Amino acid sequence: MEGPWAAMATTGIFLAAAVTDWLDGYIARKMQLGTPFGAFLDPVADKLMVAATLVLLCTKPLESSLLNDGPWLLTVPSIAIIGREITMSAVREWAASQNSKVLEAVAVNNLGKWKTATQMTALTLLLASRDPSLPAQGALVAPGVALLYVSTGLAVWSLVVYMRKIWRILLK
Repeated sequence: MEGPWAAMATTGIFLAAAVTDWLDGYIARKMQLGTPFGAFLDPVADKLMVAATLVLLCTKPLESSLLNDGPWLLTVPSIAIIGREITMSAVREWAASQNSKVLEAVAVNNLGKWKTATQMTALTLLLASRDPSLPAQGALVAPGVALLYVSTGLAVWSLVVYMRKIWRILLK
């Protein structure tokens, strides 16, 4: 979107989606209202939201001296995150066709929740850094990029954890 409200609207929509996603999961767990369809759909929605935002940020780069000196700074973690998400989706689909032990090995864990939280925070900061009406617009880029790298590390780490669990089960 272009225009004076575009960055604020984009950031607001993303933030609202991230907060309601968290709230929905929290309420479902606390009130034991989880369903198999919700357990399937929630991670798909998270992946779609994150991937779409990463593609947006890579195709319409931020105006920042940090990113002008290294345009790859957003591309590299974006490729790693999207690649991890595609891989985990495939692994979870395969695990669903296997025995329950394999399916349990790829169940969402706290590491995955931290990964999602850091991704959502990083992407919110990077989207907000596009808003020219913010007085500290440029100050959001470095922490946003840093958190994106933290979330990339968590994404790769969680993929390794899941794959090691599956490998142990398959070797038995």
